[in-house]
Amino acid sequence: ELKEAVRTWPHTDTVSWAQRTSAVALVKRLDQSFDKAVAALQQNDPKYYREFEPLLSWSFWLIPQEWSSTDPSLVYPSTMTTECYDEQLSDKCLTLLLGTWKMNGTPCIVTKPCRDTMTRFGCPHYSLSHQLLYFMIGKMRGCTNLLKGDTRASRANMTERSYEKIFCSNMMKTNQNIIKDGLTEQKVDIFIENILICGLAGFSDFYKADWLQHILRLQDEEVGCFGRDKSIISQIIGDELLEQLQPHRRVKRREKILPG
Repeated sequence: ELKEAVRTWPHTDTVSWAQRTSAVALVKRLDQSFDKAVAALQQNDPKYYREFEPLLSWSFWLIPQEWSSTDPSLVYPSTMTTECYDEQLSDKCLTLLLGTWKMNGTPCIVTKPCRDTMTRFGCPHYSLSHQLLYFMIGKMRGCTNLLKGDTRASRANMTERSYEKIFCSNMMKTNQNIIKDGLTEQKVDIFIENILICGLAGFSDFYKADWLQHILRLQDEEVGCFGRDKSIISQIIGDELLEQLQPHRRVKRREKILPG
C-alpha cells in the first residue's frame, strides 16, 4: 500500500513533496527489513517459505479501487469462545488456492472442508481474520467460484463480497471492543491485523486517526518495534534473562563487581 501511495503521490507543492520524500525513505527502510526477514524465513523454514512465497511480493496484493463501509447489522449475536480451526488447516486451504500445495500444483482448488470452515459464522479473532484472508487471497490469485458446490439454501444468495462484508463488520466490532476495554500489548496484534486486511479489502472505516495514535503509543520508543508485554515474557523466562535479551538496555550494574 505504501509503495502504491508513493507511486501515485501528488507532488504539486513543497509540503506534499517533502511528505513524499519521507515516505520514500520509509519504503527503503522497510525493504531492507523485509529482505532480511525473507532470507531468515527461507533459511529457517524452507517448506513454509515455498508454500507462501507468492504472498511475499507486494505486487500480489491489489489496492482497492472502490471503497465501502462495514455494516453493524451484520455483527454476530454471539461468537464462539475458542478459535474455529487450527493453523494447519488454514495453511492447507491457502496453499490449495495458491497452487503451492505441491511443486507445480494446480491453483484455486476448493475442498468441502475448506469451504465449510471458511464460510462458518460466529468465529472469533484469528479464525475470523483468516476466513477473510482466504477470500482475499483467492480473489488476488485469480480464482473464481470459491463458493461453487455450496448447496445450502440459506446461503443461496451469498457472494464472495457478502462474506467479506460480514467478516469485516465483525472485525470492526472486535476492534471497537478492544478500544473500549483498553488496547493492550496482548491485543495489539489482532487489532492491527484487522485494520490491515479489512483496509486491503476496501473497507475505509478501518482507517481511523485515533486508532493510529493508539497503536503508536504501544511502539517501543528506542527501537520502534512492537512486542509482547514484558510482564508476560518475564513470567515465562524470568526477569534476569529478559533483561539480558534486551540489546538496547544497559547491562545491569550487579553483573560487574567493582573493586573496593
